[in-house]
Amino acid sequence: MNLSLLIFIPLLTAFVILLCRGEKQVRAAALAGGVAQMLAGFILLVAFWQERETGNTTQMLFQYNHQWFSPLQINYHVGVDGISVAMILLTSFVVLAGILVSWKLEKMSKEFFFLLIFLSIGAYGYFISLDLFTLFFFLEIAVIPKFLLIGIWGSGKKQYSAMKLALMLMGGSAMVFVGLLGLYFNTNAAGGLHSFDLTQIAQMHIPLRVQKLFFPFVFGGFGVFGALFPFHTWVPDGHSSAPTAASMFLAGISMKLGGYGCLRVATYLMPDAAHAYAPVIIVLATIAIIYGAFATMMQTDLKYINAYSSVSHCGFVLLGIAMLTQTSINGAVMQMVSHGLMTALFFAAIGMIYDRMHTRVAAQLGGLLKIMPFISTVFVLAGLCSLGLPGLSGFVAEATVFMGAWQNPDTLYRVATILSCASIVVTAVYILRAVGQAIMGPLKKTDQGNVGDASWNEKFAAVILLAGILAIGVAPFWLYKLISPAAEVVIQHVTNAVIKN
Repeated sequence: MNLSLLIFIPLLTAFVILLCRGEKQVRAAALAGGVAQMLAGFILLVAFWQERETGNTTQMLFQYNHQWFSPLQINYHVGVDGISVAMILLTSFVVLAGILVSWKLEKMSKEFFFLLIFLSIGAYGYFISLDLFTLFFFLEIAVIPKFLLIGIWGSGKKQYSAMKLALMLMGGSAMVFVGLLGLYFNTNAAGGLHSFDLTQIAQMHIPLRVQKLFFPFVFGGFGVFGALFPFHTWVPDGHSSAPTAASMFLAGISMKLGGYGCLRVATYLMPDAAHAYAPVIIVLATIAIIYGAFATMMQTDLKYINAYSSVSHCGFVLLGIAMLTQTSINGAVMQMVSHGLMTALFFAAIGMIYDRMHTRVAAQLGGLLKIMPFISTVFVLAGLCSLGLPGLSGFVAEATVFMGAWQNPDTLYRVATILSCASIVVTAVYILRAVGQAIMGPLKKTDQGNVGDASWNEKFAAVILLAGILAIGVAPFWLYKLISPAAEVVIQHVTNAVIKN
């Protein structure tokens, strides 16, 4: 399969949207592009499985390598393993759902859908890149559209939130770039040239002092995207002020760019430093998990509840990566996929409620199950997934992280695992309280009794995300089988580096 299609499809969609004149044409073009992205994702999944079944054990499949800028050895080098395929599928689900949720948007709809589709170009390019400069290039593509989506179509303190998000993410990008340059200038590829190629760098031995120097830049920079404590402060403001589809993309995909980079680049390419800094990362991840859970308990706005809970749930991703066991890394990737689907569904439900009730404060709502049963059911299911109810994806992902974390006999690691597990109780408190205040009980806003339930496009968006959540929660083995070989490659690389030293 030609992986460049994953970039070409949204690029063509964005171009067609610019040529459209009426709102109906814009919506139709965006929807067609979203469906095409999802079909391409499933075709890639089937092709990937077929290659594996034929006995192709190459680490990265469907590779294409074209020299982009020869003086600096920058190549357009793409390829995928199971982790990449899982992230690509997640992106296609969230993008299509975001398009459907924004179906009735009237304010500058052409520009909105153009920017939303443009964001997906950066995500797809990022997940398939095997050249570090190309990976960074696609990472940067997504920053400015986020700023515009929040600044123009957002609510509340949208200008402040947009600026804060952009500055913090650009600061994280700057840290990443410093780290990537550090790796580049300490490589020695064929002919004495430096290299940005991820597969080549993985075969080289980067000196330990170099790894220890640049690992904090790479991991910390990507950690900004992944809500690593204390660089998480952009998350609540950015999510709460963003329009619904942008919130879905920010939490569902953008935060996963950070976790993916921490695993694929920082941990895989600098395994010695990953071991050295693992205790620090585990402490920071545990703080994020606990702090995020307790901070969520203090929130009354439904969007802030989901935003702060995302800080806590993304802490599980970084915890799983830092534990450096195959099971924990599998769990970290599963948590990325699960949280991406779950939080996108949560933000979609909150957006539907706000459009009808004109408030997101849980205490001002109540009795929504009586007037909008479908939306209320979606809200409850998203909450139950967040608190880890068996049968939904959240339980599978978090349980896998905890099982992998417990495999480390070190006292610090065991204590961090226990504290992280305890956060589930806090999660249950704020989720059940939000459900009880907003969904159950008597109808408080009696003047809103005829607002109506979800429209066809909102139902379609919710069903798409729910299908992914249930597919992982009820039958998780297909996802585990997909990502496990890639996780094994990472952990073997880390283990071999430690043995050599």
